[in-house]
Amino acid sequence: MPRKHRPKRGSRAFSPRKRAKNIDGRINFWPEVNDGPRLLGFAGYKAGMTHVFLIEDRDRAPDYRKEMKNAATIIDAPPMVVVGVRAYEKTHDGLRAITEAWMDNLPVDILRKVKSHGGDSSEAGLEGIETEMEKIAQLRVIAATQPRLASVSKKKPDLMEIAIGGGSKEEQLKYARELLGKTVSVSDIFNAGESLDVIGVTTGRGFQGPVKRWGIRILQRKSRKTVRGVASIGPWKPRRVMPTVPRAGQMGFHNRTEYNKRILLMGSDGERVTPKGGFNRYGEVRGDYLLLKGSVMGPSKRLIKLRRAVRKFRYPDDPPQITYVNTEFLKHVEGD
Repeated sequence: MPRKHRPKRGSRAFSPRKRAKNIDGRINFWPEVNDGPRLLGFAGYKAGMTHVFLIEDRDRAPDYRKEMKNAATIIDAPPMVVVGVRAYEKTHDGLRAITEAWMDNLPVDILRKVKSHGGDSSEAGLEGIETEMEKIAQLRVIAATQPRLASVSKKKPDLMEIAIGGGSKEEQLKYARELLGKTVSVSDIFNAGESLDVIGVTTGRGFQGPVKRWGIRILQRKSRKTVRGVASIGPWKPRRVMPTVPRAGQMGFHNRTEYNKRILLMGSDGERVTPKGGFNRYGEVRGDYLLLKGSVMGPSKRLIKLRRAVRKFRYPDDPPQITYVNTEFLKHVEGD
């Protein structure tokens, strides 16, 4: 009798499934761009989800030019403050920070996060970067979110390093000098209709058994010792449990990256995408926002980092035509 095919349960692509070290997410790579110096990322807070109706504009899609219903996620993205510039050199162990410059008179909220930064003035720090131009392999800005402008119940901002892409190192430093101490909006970095990468930490599920963690079959009722477990965890030799065997452990709260999430809608009037009474467990979106196609990892209020797409995926240049947003209907009924 031929052996039946039984595929492995779960995916080992994300192993080891351990807890993320930082709740803010981790970006390991920044893309190379040709259009000259610009920021390659931004950060916002996940507000919630809704659904929209739009006209499918991908010519190879089966429903081309038809009205389609899509799930969408709202990212509350208030302007970020550029508080510093950091220079990196390339070593045999990777990138290493060599010097940095901070803005003068840091805001009080920033001081809740940054206790000390050397005490030098911004001009002295920028001059120190200029003296190391031959060593510099990458320039990044240190940007801080503004939770007071979002519906997040905290004052302490979240800091994020954003790489500068395009142009020469001198042009990038000049660009960073102009941004230091100023605010940057999400509309300065991304455009409606383009795709981006989303980085964040998933919702934590705690310690879970193999049935929920790996999706294995529940054994029969009269099984020996256990029902919600693996019947045989391996042979006698080798005398160890192979990593392919589903075992209990941490589930969720993992650092994840989702590629090519398309921006369906952008705007500065959060009332258009905020339902009556605000989002559950978040509140109202009062300022700049992004409407991304599909779902985004993490619960509401989770910091979501946005990065320019690193994988080439061609969407139409113009944003799709949105005919209906779910929250607009609620306001229409209320007005009647």
